[in-house]
Amino acid sequence: MKHSFIDKYSDLDSTIHRLDPRSKLLASLAFIAAVVLTPAGSWLAFSLYFIVIAALILLSRVPLFYILKRSLVIIPFVLLVAIFIPFFKEGEVVFSFNIWAWHISLTQDGLQLLWSILAKSWLSILSLVLLTSTTGFASLLRGLERLRMPRVIVMILSFMYRYIFLLTDEVMRMKQARDSRNFGGKRLRQVSTVGHMIGTLFIRSYERGERVYAAMVSRGFDGQSRILGGLRFNRSDAIFITGVILALVCINLFNIYY
Repeated sequence: MKHSFIDKYSDLDSTIHRLDPRSKLLASLAFIAAVVLTPAGSWLAFSLYFIVIAALILLSRVPLFYILKRSLVIIPFVLLVAIFIPFFKEGEVVFSFNIWAWHISLTQDGLQLLWSILAKSWLSILSLVLLTSTTGFASLLRGLERLRMPRVIVMILSFMYRYIFLLTDEVMRMKQARDSRNFGGKRLRQVSTVGHMIGTLFIRSYERGERVYAAMVSRGFDGQSRILGGLRFNRSDAIFITGVILALVCINLFNIYY
């Protein structure tokens, strides 16, 4: 079985790792909210946001290449959604061309909005990658639960992360079995085979879920996640949250008046 844990570096020892998960969650939410609410084209503010998150990444001692690789995964998906904005946003035309009967124009305001969306997305995902890389997943779920997130959502996230590797392994075994039987032929046959695989995977997943639920109930499971050691909100956590919020406020004030 192959694993790719999102909390791969959560066992490192650094200032960020030692913080309470709740403080890191709140700081990440505040950072993302500040980035998203910043007007498009505020490049100085985006640069200052990057300096803040880069400083936190350096303090965490998580490998920079790992952070960069994880954060860039989201960019193609954002680009796929936002690539048409420059063609529909009104403003000064930078470039125009004709495709049969359609006249398509590329505007300056649209390009600015596109680059702003990409910058906001990358900064936001950087903060989330930093959060998950410095916090064990069980501790992260416990922090969400203590912050009054609905328990059912916390448990769904817990089971999703725990069994996604088993499902991936199941898919790989089914693929190997399919290929060993000389998978090929016409496209209609291939679609039919893949459809049968999806149905089989659903049935196996459902049956596995029933077995896991019965096993957990028989062992007295009450729907609450547990970790070794409780969560403690210390003075360092208060200083961390206060420092992040003050930095975000200063960046926004500087962006407004300058």
